Amino acid sequence: MKNYIATVRIKGNIVKTVVHAENTTHARLLLQYQYGWDSIVAHPVLGETIKPKTPEQLRLDSLKATKQKASDALTAERKRQQVARAQKSLAVATQATPNVS
Repeated sequence: MKNYIATVRIKGNIVKTVVHAENTTHARLLLQYQYGWDSIVAHPVLGETIKPKTPEQLRLDSLKATKQKASDALTAERKRQQVARAQKSLAVATQATPNVS
């Protein structure tokens, strides 16, 4: 038997799990039987092919994720401010329009 690593969804949470099977198909079938038909997020891969990341690699991944979150927050804030300015100018334009009687 070989160890296969797969990512599955359990009650809305995504977790990695290990299953012991003869091949990838059997691993997938075992996971589907145990966790449900649509629970597999990432198909099983042989456990020996995945190398654990070094602490330095994990640190770099964490910094990249933090950088991406900050970039996304900056973009969202710029869009929010742009919408606020547009709404303010629209409100001023509608108030400044004189009523012609």
